[in-house]
Order: sequence, then C-alpha cells, then structure tokens
Amino acid sequence: MSTITPEILTAHNVTADEYGKILSILGREPNLTELGIFSVMWSEHCSYKSSRVHLKKLPTRSKYVLLGPGENAGIIDIGDGIGIAFKIESHNHPSFIEPFQGAATGVGGILRDIFTMGARPIAVMDSLRFGPLDEPRSRRILEGVVSGIAHYGNCFGVPTVGGECVFDKSYSGNPLVNVFALGVIDKDKIFKGQAHGVGNPVIYVGAKTGRDGIHGATMASDEFTEESKQKRPNVQMGDPFLEKLLLEACLEAMHTGAVVGIQDMGAAGLTCSTCEMGSRAGTGIEIDLGKVPQRETGMSPYEIMLSESQERMLLVADKGREKEIFDVFEEWGLDAAEIGIVTDDGVLRVRNHGEIVAEIPNRELADEAPIYNRPFTKPARKAPMEAPAYTAGDAKDELKKLLASDNICSKRWIYEQYDYTVRTNTTLGPGSDAAIVRIKGTETAVAMALDGNGRYCSLDPREGAKLGVAEACRNLSTVGAEPVAATNNLNFGNPQRPEIMAQLVEAIEGMADACTHFDTPITGGNVSLYNETLGEGIYPTPVMGIVGLMKNAAPVPMRFQSEGKSVLLVGGYREASKAHFGGTQYADTIVGSTWGLPPALDMDYEKRVHQAIREIVRPGLVESSHDLSDGGLAVALAESSFGGIGARIALPASETPEIQLFHEAPSRILVSTANAAAVVEVAKKHNVDVVEIGVTIQGRVVVDKLIDATIEELHEPWSTSLEKRLHA
Repeated sequence: MSTITPEILTAHNVTADEYGKILSILGREPNLTELGIFSVMWSEHCSYKSSRVHLKKLPTRSKYVLLGPGENAGIIDIGDGIGIAFKIESHNHPSFIEPFQGAATGVGGILRDIFTMGARPIAVMDSLRFGPLDEPRSRRILEGVVSGIAHYGNCFGVPTVGGECVFDKSYSGNPLVNVFALGVIDKDKIFKGQAHGVGNPVIYVGAKTGRDGIHGATMASDEFTEESKQKRPNVQMGDPFLEKLLLEACLEAMHTGAVVGIQDMGAAGLTCSTCEMGSRAGTGIEIDLGKVPQRETGMSPYEIMLSESQERMLLVADKGREKEIFDVFEEWGLDAAEIGIVTDDGVLRVRNHGEIVAEIPNRELADEAPIYNRPFTKPARKAPMEAPAYTAGDAKDELKKLLASDNICSKRWIYEQYDYTVRTNTTLGPGSDAAIVRIKGTETAVAMALDGNGRYCSLDPREGAKLGVAEACRNLSTVGAEPVAATNNLNFGNPQRPEIMAQLVEAIEGMADACTHFDTPITGGNVSLYNETLGEGIYPTPVMGIVGLMKNAAPVPMRFQSEGKSVLLVGGYREASKAHFGGTQYADTIVGSTWGLPPALDMDYEKRVHQAIREIVRPGLVESSHDLSDGGLAVALAESSFGGIGARIALPASETPEIQLFHEAPSRILVSTANAAAVVEVAKKHNVDVVEIGVTIQGRVVVDKLIDATIEELHEPWSTSLEKRLHA
C-alpha cells in the first residue's frame, strides 16, 4: 500500500503528473522526506516552471555583463578591475502573513545573494505595493513592512537609498515586497555556487537550523485563502546582527583561497543549496543531518531539509584546508560544521546519523523540474476602452488633490526610517529620480532606479512593461547616468488561468523589446506568481531595477535652484488623447476610473531623449532636472518647486487643459537653466523637441490662468498626507 496518498500530494502542491515524473526518476516510490524535497525544488518559486519558456526571450548579454542569469546575482564590469553584483527578489507572500519578518527576511535574503558572490553590499532599494491607506489592514501591513526593512537594513549597516511605494485596491489582499541589492566585487574574485572537487568537504556555516520557514517556497507558489493567516510558521525569522557577522566571515573565508564554492541557503534552505551546487558542477553531494547545527530538539530529516531558517550558507572547501575556514568562523563567533562531502555519482544523498533518508539525482532535482508552456489567451482586463463622462474642475484644486493622493504624496515617513547614508557612499538618496552611490577608490558612480506601473500593465501588459523599462532608463539619464543592465521582478497572478498567463507572456515580450532597445540586458531576477487572494489577482506588476554608470560628481538636483532661469521641457509637450489618459493618476484620483490604454511610447524617440539629457546634464548646462511621470507636467512643476523657487509657465491654448496639465506621456524632462540656447542646441542635435515654457520665480507656481498657488499651498498636502492618513 502506498504511503504517498493523494491528500499528501495535494498538501505538497505536487500534481499527479509531477508525481509520475518523480516515480520515473527514482524508479520507486519516494519517502516523505524525498517528496518534500521534490515539492520545494519543483515549486513555482524555485523552478520557474510556468515562466522559464518565456524568460528565454529576454536579452542577457552585453559588453558590460560578466555574469548573467543562473547564479545568485548578475555581475557587470564597471572598469578599474571592479564589478557590480545586483539582483531583485520578492518576499510577497511572507509579508502578507507576517509583515515585519516577511520584509526583514526579504532584505536578508537578497543581501546574502550578493555577498555569496564575493561582493560587499553597498545599497538596497525596495519596490512596495499595498492596498489603499483607508483600509486598516493595508496600514498595518505598510507599517510592518517598512519597520522590517528599516530594522534589517539599518542593523546590518547597508543604506536603503531609494525605491517606490504604490497603493491600489488591486494589492489589498496581496501586498508586494520586492527588494533590490547591489554590491561591489573585484572582478577576478567572483565566487559561484558550485560543488567542484570530488572528496572536497561540504561545510555548513552561520545560524543554527530551526523549524521556521518550512514549506516557505511552496507557500510562495500558491494563492492565498482564508487559511493563509495560519501559515505564520512558514515565515522565516531574521537576525541582521548575525548576518553582518556572516558577511564578514564569508568574505574573509573567501580571501583565504580555501573556498571552492559557496551558496546561500535561501528558498528551500539546505535542499536548494546542496542540489543546486552539485547540479551546476555535475557532481553529487552527500550530507549527514546529524552533523547540522540545530537550535530545536527532535527535528526530523524532513524538517531539517525544508527549513528556511535565515543567515545560513553552504560552502565547499578545498580538501585539507578546512581548518582555515573553521578558524575564520570561530573568530567571528559563528557555527561552522563539516556536514558532508562532494561525490562523483551526481546524487544528493542525505543521511541522518548514518542512515540514508533521501537519495535523489541532483540534476533531475535541480534542473529537470516540469516545464509548462501554459495556454494563454488575451490578457485579462476589467477597464473599459471608452472614457466615462466627467467634467474637469478647478486645476489648482485638482493639483492639490493629486499631490495629497497616496501615490504622489511624499514618502518621507517611509524613507526617514531607513539609514540611507551609512557607509558614506550615497550621493543621491530617496525622493530623487534615481539613487546614486559612489564607488570608493574610483571615479565611477553607480545610479539605480526601480520602476513599474501595474495600472498601465492592466490596460496593456506589453506596453506597460515597455513603459517601465523606459521610465527607469529615463530616471537614470535624468541624473546623468547611462543605463547599462537590468534585473526584474515579475509579479503576477495565477498562471493556470489563460488570461493571466497572457499578461505574463506579453509583459515579458514587451520587456524584452525595451531592454534590447535601451541596451539594458537582464542579468537575473525573480518571478512571483499566484499573487491572488480568494481568486482575485493583483494588477500585472513587472518591476524593473536598472543600473547606470556615470562619473563621480555632484548630482544635478531635481528642484529649481534660483530665480530668473528659463524653464524648458526637453522632449516637448508630446501628444495625449483621452484614450491614453485613462491610466493616469488623474484618471484614478480625480475621475475615479481607469480606461483605455497606457501612455503611448515611441522607443526611438525616448532613447534620443535619454542621450540628449545626459549630454545636457553632465557638463552642467542645467541647474535642475526632473522627469515627468505620475501626475504629468503639473505635478513635476510642483515637485520641482518644493525647494522654495517656483515657476511661471505659459502653455498653448487647449480644449482639454486637464489632459495638457496631467497627461503622463513619456520622453519628457523638466529642466531649469541659465543657458537655454545650449540646451536647445544639444536637443536639436539628437532630433529631440525642446520647448521653453516659462521662467523660475520666487515662492509661487503659476500656469496661465489655470493655476496660481504659493509653494506652501502645494507643499503642505504633499508633505503631510501620508502621515495624516496613517494616523487617521
């Protein structure tokens, strides 16, 4: 009689067909430990079984890319013998169940992805999505997530230099917590997660193993139900102080030359690290769980193999040099235990005090998960194509309402909880178009931007994904950086629904087109599916993390600096019809509806705007530079004025002034300058429109007869709204 029942398979999210493949691989029935190992490694979270077919469409190579997808993080070459390792990961499901620990361990996990490569982390960013702030649950989740990110990053000692935070009812039952990290590495000292060298010892280092996080990867590959709140044991518990010690110990151990390979124990814990290291190297690994440091008594092999306890790493050492590694970890006060050996048979063999409790071929486990080319139809969308009847109101009042809205108001309450200057590398931090960190010992600085717009993607996933890539590249170019590489986080609903799978396919294809066009290959990333609660999916939300390079110099500010300077719109007004107005913040906040299509993007023109603005910013031709995005021209004018210097603007007459003021067409950057002719000349060279629209003035924002407001009138709702709504 079989011990693996249909009920057990269902509890492990293993289908009948997948179980048949397991039987074929093993040639026998698995025991419960083996089934658990297969279930986490073949989960959506670990295997990308629904997305891998389409991820192959993404560009992954360029002259900058040293290491692309397949390792813990991608690495690019920035010159001077230095590389930059970076990646973005999600911790969406855990952050819904336990916001503080879910977000905190998301930070811890992405930091380990960076330093397992041999890189020292120097920056973190986060892309967050929550339900509306008038929902008590959304406020609770927001406060927990922000506290968790701040706690882990601040205690670890890495600056959280920027990001984005969006509120929408689409995320009420399924918040998104995507965390990006970046580190610096000597490009000739890159470490990989590979178990080379038959006979080499396998060494466990870091925290002891507990029962937290068991089935975390499986949970992250399923929809939320009413029972999901009972899954708190699936959420890992983090210790940033221990991780800081682990960072220093790992880097020191790497410098001894005794480390052959190293892998973070992240999703799927000891299971993932062992089988992936063996599979990449074409070797086997044999371990004995009786030698694994444990903080709880009576743990079963199943629990030890599936635990996702944090702050743990797996090393393969050069045989005969084990003592060098043990000495390093003893110096830092951390556990280090030899738990196994590299073998030549390609098998993951797990013993418990000598008794074999699991025996699975590594390659089949790590790389032969079922690949699904799931059927897809047309992308799901609920919004109508036609605009509803609405009447535009007073433009000044509407601008103030937009500035106070959840998505445009100041996020200072969030980022002031983060230490964004620790390590003294940050030259441009939160609240800017892009973050910038200098690379000490070089003349190079690295700029970073995170962008994604779920509302745009809900109207057209392909175009919405392109717009996300374009905006991130534009943000980098606005501060003078050249975009060179990207990482992505694909947040979608249930891929088994053809209309949701269509969203994923179109977004990936749109992203591939845009990343190819803007020369920003994908070096790695994350796919987070099943972001649904009670059958209601989130907006399709691809998030782009794009990295740019520039000379280390004082960054151009986004705010106007002095009176009497020309205000120019690089890129021009750009056209926008009512059909392309339905995805804007104005449509959502003022009209209270969404319709039509996202803003129209001309990628050739957008790229020329990037080239022009970099050539304008780098030699200091402008005093300020700020790209137009959420809220369009009117919001950009207000944000550029919040330093005390405003502007008087004249616009062409229009029958739809609300579209003119608030449309969100891309490829536009607002600048102020004492040398308008020079700016025009550069723009003209790149065949880019530039319009002189006004002049900077003291203390007010004036737009024809449409808007006349003091800066304080506009700043007050923008700066205070978030805290007021949180504490209402």
